[in-house]
Amino acid sequence: MMKKQHLELLTRCIQISQAAREHGNTPFGALLADKEGNILLEQENIEITEAICTGHAETTLAAKASQKYSKEFLWTCTLYTTAEPCAMCTGAIYWGNIGTIVYAMTEKRLLELTGDNEQNPTFDLPAKEIIKRGQKEIQLIGPFPEVEAEAAAVHQGYWN
Repeated sequence: MMKKQHLELLTRCIQISQAAREHGNTPFGALLADKEGNILLEQENIEITEAICTGHAETTLAAKASQKYSKEFLWTCTLYTTAEPCAMCTGAIYWGNIGTIVYAMTEKRLLELTGDNEQNPTFDLPAKEIIKRGQKEIQLIGPFPEVEAEAAAVHQGYWN
């Protein structure tokens, strides 16, 4: 896919993250697109309102996708997300067999925004480090400076 399409789909993820915040959840959003860029599924974080400790947008999306689509099809799909997936989410994407991950901002940038807030005790473990220890060559694309500020803006005032 072209960079313009990546940016459009990341912008949609940012809108989903805003909806998550408005619904009382942590401000993260993800979507699954097919190889043509058609949106198949969208997911906001649900960990607070659903009281699910694994309710991150990416993990929930990977679980739903694995119930709806074959592993062969998912390998041709892309998961878009506002922030580089955490260790848990990267693992879910890996086990779900989603072939590509595109993200707006890095986990390090997210940590700058969240600080030591107990709602996001993130690992200092980039997704690329997790993927390179696996047996699948999942493509990882990001960050995108063009939308990083917009993705970060949804977090402003949330983690205080």
